[in-house]
Amino acid sequence: MIKLVNMKRVVSLALGVALAVSVTACGSSTKNDNASNSNLSGKIVIDGSSTVYPVTSAVAEEFKNEQSGVEVSVAMSGTGGGMKKFTAGEIDICDASRKIKPEEVEAAKAKGIDYVELEIAYDGISVVVNKDNTWAETITVDELNKIWGKDSKVKTWKEVNPAWPDEPIKLYGPGTDSGTFEFFTEKINKKAKESRTDYTPSEDDNVLVQGISGDKDAMGYFGFAYYEENQDSLKVLKIDSGKGPIEPTAKTIKDKTYSPLSRPLYIYVNKNKLNQSPVKEFVKFYIDKAEQLTKEVGYIPLESYDAEKAKLK
Repeated sequence: MIKLVNMKRVVSLALGVALAVSVTACGSSTKNDNASNSNLSGKIVIDGSSTVYPVTSAVAEEFKNEQSGVEVSVAMSGTGGGMKKFTAGEIDICDASRKIKPEEVEAAKAKGIDYVELEIAYDGISVVVNKDNTWAETITVDELNKIWGKDSKVKTWKEVNPAWPDEPIKLYGPGTDSGTFEFFTEKINKKAKESRTDYTPSEDDNVLVQGISGDKDAMGYFGFAYYEENQDSLKVLKIDSGKGPIEPTAKTIKDKTYSPLSRPLYIYVNKNKLNQSPVKEFVKFYIDKAEQLTKEVGYIPLESYDAEKAKLK
């Protein structure tokens, strides 16, 4: 059974749900001592990375338990899609699995939008295959480039490694608006957005999980939390970047020995909205809860959130 990431602690959703959801109260009504106002009202609109989505939706659910008058809408159109809306002033917060680009900074300036960048967790992009794949355990960065490079002609597993079977590789990966796509292609193919195009793309990582888990010859990549939640139907490959094979784990991602696919995750907040309730209280709540909730949904919390809290003072 395919499991939606974060749903082990939020609510069960079908894979075909609409990407934009308004988070409703669910579960415990435990109060947070840090909530400064239990009578807030209004709407907060969030979009962006599908990788960061599980954390943000978990925070939104917890916040809704305490601030029932606030509607929090969380969508996942990919980091690039979220940034387009954020820099146009259409959303309050953008989830991002990469840093904001110079051209996005300029687009924001053109609209008079200033922002605060907050680091919320660490992630390791996980390269996964079907659980019934018996031949691949480790893959090198060069082999990944051979498969995913812009001009790749690789069609079978055997073309990557002579010891592997002469069976077709079925590839799944994030769409081009995804920050995961950009980070992966930059690290593996040496240039962001340069990738072969004959693969099955989706901005929804749950769709990728479903595709790979249903095809013995499949390979794909996405955030660590999506692998961790679906270990019963997927197998993760160790990555060898020249220093021996390393498996993505909480430890190897945090200490960056899982190289070159370890990375930080972010939220970007419109500074004008940050000076207003309910966005101000939501973001404070987010950082206060980040250590707990990033761990619960399968990512790796920062060593300390003091620097991020200082940005909000």
